[in-house]
Parts: sequence; structure tokens; C-alpha cells
Amino acid sequence: MNSKVVIDVWVADLTFPGYMDRLRRLGEEFDAAHPEYHVNIRGCDFRTLPLEISEAAAQGCPPAIAECYFYITQAARDIRRADGTPLFTSVEKAIGGRKEILGEPVVIDDIIPAVRDYYTYDGDLTSMPSVATTMLLYANANLLRAAGVSDMPRNWDEVEAACKTVAELADGPSHGITWSNHGLFFQQALAVQGGLLVDNANGRSGRAESVDLVSKEMLAWVTWWRRLHQDGHYLYTGKIPDWEGTFKAFATQEVAFRITSSNDLNYMVQAAESGGFDIEVSRFPDNGRVPYAGNALAGTSLWLADGLDEVTRDGALAFLQYMHNPHNAADQHKSNSFVPVTNASFDLLEKEGWFDRHPYHRVASDQLKTYPAHRAAEEQVDAATTTPQSWGALFGDFAGVQDVMTRAMGDVLSHGADPVARFAEATAEAQQLLDDYRAECLRTGPRSPNSLRVEFFRDAEPYSGADLENVVQLNR
Repeated sequence: MNSKVVIDVWVADLTFPGYMDRLRRLGEEFDAAHPEYHVNIRGCDFRTLPLEISEAAAQGCPPAIAECYFYITQAARDIRRADGTPLFTSVEKAIGGRKEILGEPVVIDDIIPAVRDYYTYDGDLTSMPSVATTMLLYANANLLRAAGVSDMPRNWDEVEAACKTVAELADGPSHGITWSNHGLFFQQALAVQGGLLVDNANGRSGRAESVDLVSKEMLAWVTWWRRLHQDGHYLYTGKIPDWEGTFKAFATQEVAFRITSSNDLNYMVQAAESGGFDIEVSRFPDNGRVPYAGNALAGTSLWLADGLDEVTRDGALAFLQYMHNPHNAADQHKSNSFVPVTNASFDLLEKEGWFDRHPYHRVASDQLKTYPAHRAAEEQVDAATTTPQSWGALFGDFAGVQDVMTRAMGDVLSHGADPVARFAEATAEAQQLLDDYRAECLRTGPRSPNSLRVEFFRDAEPYSGADLENVVQLNR
């Protein structure tokens, strides 16, 4: 009897309840449909997985498929084997134009553009998007009604006006709005304004060589954020990033608004139900004083090891397609409120009436798929034109640079630091990190903990779905 072909798959365990159970079930289902294969799913600590991948590559025993956070997309491109060759190959090139692999329909051409673009370089889809999220605005609808705010704010000025109105409530919340001091908010604020983090079209037209944290778009966001805080409308917990603290503030009705990831949707709705108030969800508010340019994306993607034998390679590619077929991609959205990554999975959810029963769940998809077209009609711009802002930044030690900007913002909020001076200092610090990364890559490829870090905040507990679940339970 011939032995099975083993496909080792290392994924980031995101710690949400039941998260790994679903992935292991998919592996078992694939094994049943393809008995010549065995998919070996290994859940790894998301903070250390990139370093484990690099070490395995150096030792000559990497997995066939490895999941990487979007922060380290550049590092994934740069990881080398012991002989100096790239560890990963392009998923699109490996598929080679095939429409099905081992009977599994190929889905890469159906990935929604906003998600596909992030993991595409020079027209080539290098890895398979596996988790996609974006930033949304959530509101306590009861507090808004009491304050006479009839519509969800669409831009920063409207957010500020709504916060001022809520502040006039006799028994209202202590603050109008909160969000975590996390790099994702900087990315989204830059994207909607058309700002870039690094040169060479956000690292898309060539390797990034310089960082800019004092662009007019960055300073517009930082100064508006500071003003909200100074005027008593923005609640800063004093911690970086403190996802749990800002979630608790919303759950206990200390704030009327919270900006956070679409990934938090299920927990936010549960918190509203537990707290006895209605919730509203809408797109991330833009600047309103400059044309809308796009959205930032967060998430993970699955990378294919180069040099696999044909049988193992095709089994790995077939499993990637199976994981993201319409049914499985739709099921992932239902379980974790991640954006359905393909048009077919979105259409399936719509056909099943999922969005009719759970209207808040389509907001993130609408933001990524249709919101630019809405603004295009108003502003007479070409919504089909993709930009480096919506592609997202691509550069080394992304996580380290975000640590720099969040600490700078912490100094602005907590210690009254001047935004221009503090973010100029942050730019110099971030530039050194990028220079260090580039120097390391020229020698060996990224192998140090700094070059491969995912968790960029210092002295903070990791973000966990279990933490949010605990807050919901305590608030019941």
C-alpha cells in the first residue's frame, strides 16, 4: 500500500474560540475527498510563526504552505533557503492558468480586487489571501437617538459634530468615541486620503527605501485625533493598543462610537445585545476635505513553498482552492466575520439570505467592493483605477515601524508632545528600522526576530478573541 503524500500546512492560530477546529476539519474533508493526500494542519503562535518559518527554511524542512500576516509580506518575499534561493514561489505562476487542480475549481480569478491587489506584485498574485478585514465605525444607536443624531457620520467633521451633540446629553457617556492606538488606524486614515507610508508607490514599484511619518495625510489624521482627545470626545485608555479596553468602553456604554476592525463585528453585536442597546455599523469615516482614495486591508495569506515535487505541489494548490471555495469562504465569514474573499462566496451568502438576517455583516464587503464606486459617482473619478493606497504598503519591518508611530501618538495624547516634532522624530527612528532590515536582507534574508516580528506593540497582552468574549460575559 502506497503511503499518503503529506502536505504540511502551518497556520497562525488567531486564538478565537474554535478557530483551529474549523481549519483542521477542512484538512480532514480534503483528505476524504483526496485519499492519496494527508493535510497536516499545525497551528502556531501568530507572534512567532514567521521566525519559525525562516528557521525551518534555513534547516531545509519548511512546510508546503505557510500563513503570513500582511505585515510581513515583504519579509515572506525575502525569506531564503540555506542555498540562498527564495523560499516561496508565486501561487498564480504555480497554477499556470489551470481552471481546476485535482478536480478543485481554481478561485484566484474570483478574489475581490481589494483583497487580491494587496497580495499582488507586478501583476502577479504571490500568495493566497486567507483572512481579510478592514476598519469600520460602530455606534450605540440608543445614544445617537437620544442625542438627536439621525445619521451615521461619514467623515471626520461629522464624527466630531456627533460627539459634541452626544456630550450634551444629561446622562450621556463619558466620551463620544474611542479606538485603539494601533497601526491599522494610521493605515486606514492614510488610505482614505491617498497618503503613503513609504516611497516607490508604497513599495509597489520597487523596494521601499524611505519612510514618511510626517506627510500631510499623516499629520491631518494625528492632529484631528489629538483635537478630539483635547476636547474630551476621544477616550484614550493610555495603553497601546488596548483592544480589550476600547471594546469594554463600548460594551459598558462609556462611549457612543468605536472604530475597530470588521473582525470584531460578532463581538460588538453580542456586546450590544448583552447591554440592551441597538447597534449601527458603517464604513470608516474619511477626511471629507480631500477626495476619497481607498481602504487599507489587514489579514493573512497562505504562501506556497518553492521546489515541491509536482504531486505535493498540486495537492497543496488544490487544498488552497478547496479552503476558499464559495461554501468554505462563506462559512469562514459566518464564523469569524472575516470579509468573504471571493465574489462567489459573497453571492452565496446573499443568496442564502445571510445579509438580510445579519445586515451589519455586509458593511465591510460594501466598503471594499462598492464604496469607491459610490464616491466615484459623486466626484466623477474612475472607481476602477487601483492605487498604491488601496494596494497597501509593502516594506520590511512593517511591525516595527508601526510600534514607532503608536508610541509617538501615545506621547502626543498622554504627554502633549507636538505632533510635527514627535512624528519627525518617529520618522527618523522608523527609517533606521527600514535601513537595518534592508541591510540584513542583503546579507542573509530576514532571519532576526526584528525583521520577522508581527506583534509590534511593546509591553502589551496579545489581542485575543477570548478576551472580548470575557467582556461580553461579564456585561450580561
